[in-house]
Amino acid sequence: MTAPTEDVLGPEYEAIELPLGEDAEGEVVATLVRRRGEAVNDRAVLYVHGFVDYFFQRHLADFYLAQGYDFYALDLRKYGRSLRPHQTPNFVDSLTDYFPEIDEAVRIVREEDGHDVLLVNGHSTGGLVAALWADRSGDRLDGLFLNSPFLDLNVPALTRRVGSGLAWTLRRPFPRATLPAAVSELYARSLHRDHDGEWEFDLAWKPLTGFPVRAAWLAAIRRGQRRVHAGLGIDVPTLVMASTRSVRPRPGVVDLSSADAVLDVEHMARWAPRLGSHVTLVRIEGGMHDLVLSPGPTRDRVFTELARWMRGYLPPPTA
Repeated sequence: MTAPTEDVLGPEYEAIELPLGEDAEGEVVATLVRRRGEAVNDRAVLYVHGFVDYFFQRHLADFYLAQGYDFYALDLRKYGRSLRPHQTPNFVDSLTDYFPEIDEAVRIVREEDGHDVLLVNGHSTGGLVAALWADRSGDRLDGLFLNSPFLDLNVPALTRRVGSGLAWTLRRPFPRATLPAAVSELYARSLHRDHDGEWEFDLAWKPLTGFPVRAAWLAAIRRGQRRVHAGLGIDVPTLVMASTRSVRPRPGVVDLSSADAVLDVEHMARWAPRLGSHVTLVRIEGGMHDLVLSPGPTRDRVFTELARWMRGYLPPPTA
């Protein structure tokens, strides 16, 4: 790791670069963002973002600090702060490629910064990655919160089979082949304050049109999802949150701010019990895909439910 520097979010946040060696494209790094509370405490949360995403949600850090948790967020390799000019944005050919940066982030949180209690919070693709990591690393975390996890493809069954087969066929000879799949630009527009939303984020790191979906990446996603469908063995309390409904974004649809416009929420409800033996499912009326970016009253319900679950299932602070 490198020495902490001031993060792009301002002086309250530190950025720590985590060198990860090289892959086929060259040097690889991840970035750990840290914000600590004024009082010393033994509890922390590690946030893992989704696809075409990075950590920018200051209010999420505010919430956790108010609960007595120091806040950490990981910009995974080839995302956000960690993306380098020589790299294919957001690309890996195995979701286990992300485990080294999660391992190193957890080592820093626990060993260097001295936290005894750790909650891992994953969103969307980060939720899938966090679940797979937790299945192998159950003794290193105390709880898992998955915000709209990416547990299945939001396409009709025939398209799912054809797309998965194409990705599997191309993954070795043409791993970076672009597939005809992407997150709708309308969803990003519903978030950004210069369009229809209230949030500010870097459009180079989270572009409105997204990044291409690559064959080997999609094959990796499908392998991870099939592992979930077969059943994981996560043995820490796990909270899965999802909206009550999904909507397919298209011109003329006006309710993108009150439904999940990326994934099928019924997939999340279906597969959540396969994560482990202690899973709580909470449905949020009017929630967006990233539930913590939902409009104010809905966002408040998300944080109320999360705080209630944390009080009930995570170890209390030491005296």
